[in-house]
Amino acid sequence: MRNLLPLLLLVMGFACGTAQQMPVNYTFGEKFNDKYRYSNLLSSAEDGSGGYVLVRAYYTGLILTPKGYFIEQYDSDLKLVSEVNYKLKGKDFVEGYVSNGQVYLLFLQYNQEALAYEYVVHRSPVGQNQFTVEKLLTIPSEFVNNPLDRNYYNRNFSSGFTTTVLFDDARSAFVISTHYKKNKVNKHAIHVFDTSLRKLMEHDFSAEVEDKNYAFENLAVSPDLGQVFIVGKAYYKKKRFSALERKFQYELIKLDGTGHQVQTFDIEDKYSESLKPLWHEGEIICVGFYADRKDNRYNGLSYFRVDPRNLEITTRKYNAFSPQFMFDKFGKENAKFVKDLVFKNVSFGPDNDILFNAEEYFVTTSTQANSSGGRLRVERFHYNDIVSARLDAEGNMAWARNINKTEVTQGDGAYASYSSYTLGGNTYFFISTASENPQLLNRERLIFKQGFSRNRNVFVIRLDEQGKMDYEKIIDNEEARLPLMVSKPLIDHDDEELLFYAKRGSKKQLVRVEMR
Repeated sequence: MRNLLPLLLLVMGFACGTAQQMPVNYTFGEKFNDKYRYSNLLSSAEDGSGGYVLVRAYYTGLILTPKGYFIEQYDSDLKLVSEVNYKLKGKDFVEGYVSNGQVYLLFLQYNQEALAYEYVVHRSPVGQNQFTVEKLLTIPSEFVNNPLDRNYYNRNFSSGFTTTVLFDDARSAFVISTHYKKNKVNKHAIHVFDTSLRKLMEHDFSAEVEDKNYAFENLAVSPDLGQVFIVGKAYYKKKRFSALERKFQYELIKLDGTGHQVQTFDIEDKYSESLKPLWHEGEIICVGFYADRKDNRYNGLSYFRVDPRNLEITTRKYNAFSPQFMFDKFGKENAKFVKDLVFKNVSFGPDNDILFNAEEYFVTTSTQANSSGGRLRVERFHYNDIVSARLDAEGNMAWARNINKTEVTQGDGAYASYSSYTLGGNTYFFISTASENPQLLNRERLIFKQGFSRNRNVFVIRLDEQGKMDYEKIIDNEEARLPLMVSKPLIDHDDEELLFYAKRGSKKQLVRVEMR
């Protein structure tokens, strides 16, 4: 009993600490019938009149195949006011957004007659099925498999044609990168558009790809849309590498009306593993992770302040993961190594400090028997630990914390992962899980496991300005009968709200969460 008493007091103390109510209110919209049981939420946006627009791809048939796009409009009271069924198939959906009262759907399609890939935009006034089609780009190429590669790791450049689309965080502009290579032809072009489809600039990037292939990952744009900053993973084309050689480096590319510039970041024993550019008060801030050896493990956080005029690095900081962080993740210091982290979001605090979080994400494959006795290749998508960190205005790490969770899915990842919101120096994480409570190990070490129930609880985890952690279940699974697509909220920073879409089978509803 003497040994158990401290542990019991610790758990009771943590429970008391989480009993205080989170600054969160939520409202359930009405449940509506839905015609399509099988669909994926592709995008959501405000409609400009206080309401919301959601775009879904739907699937029908004995063998489910994509048949079109379902566009829903809700008013400010979360009531469904219109539905548009845009029957369209045979195209790769890239992105959807709402601007100036119109819905924009960007597609990549292959024109068999012209032997070329085409980027086209279908747009219609919100709430109406009056779509018009506008062609943005045509790129001559043979047909290839998966040209629009969204893989975070090991991009495939051998197919002959690859392309990438990136939007900035403010949804003010987007970049289309196209790289075609066959025989002696090696052409890489970068096109920049605003969200009204006005072409801002175009650059021939072919000289840069003579020695490297680029997988662009993140984008920042100046407020006047005159400067574009792209972070890309540049893979060397050297044929053979030793075990200790590094096959890539991260680069920052600046585009403007006069041309382009390139900056690299790696120095001896410090190698960038992921970077996100941010435009802030006339400067470019790049934050990310780094490794102290030429492999894929992460050893800490990196910070670079860059002069946007010439891309000169004026501040460079490397912050190793703390013992507290390693304890959070592994239960003891420096037990294993950290890898497979993918950025979720970054924000600036009131004192120009930086709050950012990432997720441990990776894909595994296996082979299993199907009903006919054959073998089937299965992909599983893993959404594991949350990494959250705070850097001060000079790029020094105040703290980094790890929240343990394990989630795996073979289907729609919208119900897995998490979303986050920063308010008043605190970061709030929204997690949907079938578990009734997280496991509490060794003080503040939280572990959320996936659980097996159909119904889901919604938890909020809070990290305060000092990195102290508490949590609370805000929505019980008896109340939330439809699971929330917790990783795909529509975030309204002006009203400090998050809008979640909830759906199962033929029922759907919206859930609005207000941060007080």
